[in-house]
Amino acid sequence: MDEVFKALADGSRRRLLDRLNARDGQSLRELCAGLDMARQSVSKHLAVLEEARLVTVVRRGREKLHYLNAEPINAIAERWISRYDRERVRALADLKHALEDNAMDSNAFVYTTYIRTTPEELWRGLTDPAFTRRYWGLEFRTDWAAGSPMVWRERSAETADPEQVVLESDPYRRLSYTWHTFTPEWAEANGIDDETLAKLSAERRSKVTFEIEDLGGSVKLTVVHDGFEPGSTAREMIQHGWPALVSSLKTLLETGETLPEPG
Repeated sequence: MDEVFKALADGSRRRLLDRLNARDGQSLRELCAGLDMARQSVSKHLAVLEEARLVTVVRRGREKLHYLNAEPINAIAERWISRYDRERVRALADLKHALEDNAMDSNAFVYTTYIRTTPEELWRGLTDPAFTRRYWGLEFRTDWAAGSPMVWRERSAETADPEQVVLESDPYRRLSYTWHTFTPEWAEANGIDDETLAKLSAERRSKVTFEIEDLGGSVKLTVVHDGFEPGSTAREMIQHGWPALVSSLKTLLETGETLPEPG
């Protein structure tokens, strides 16, 4: 927690977060443009923000793109918010919502967390039905080889489609697949109305990528969900779902228990 508060205490770093809040997924060159700061200073501030986990770096070819990461703010809110009155935590709450709800030109959703587990156990958590049923409420039927089809089973709905496939599979390091098909059966099982289903069905298919980094005693997990159209309804839905889902996965792997269902 100390690193987060230290990172937020500096006005220049808050300006960088504001710039990413306005347009996420920027390179160092883009972030330097229009700032009265030397490139080296911007780079140092970004390193502090990355160390505090407020910024996640994703490589795209030869470029490093910087994304806001809401996980540390979520952790602060969950741990401390009940100990202070509403007025004293309003600034944290506003920042938490800004990090979660920012509008990205790239439309990618990026979320990073650190889990006290091994890459092998995290991989099982992402792929093994015995795990996914517990924290996600669904299971995948696939052999997890690149190019293989995926069948999603969630509640009473089973979804299959030729474009619903595994894209990348590098065990314990990287996993990527296309997002599921929005069917009437899925919508009924999840309480999705006809209007929302029509919007979802009209959008192009997105994809999710899990990047796993072994830190020795813990694992860094970065979720990158991208491929959305501007103004995507699916993008709006997943940005609220992923933080809760990843928190439940983290709790399961660290404690053996899942988060309670919201009452």
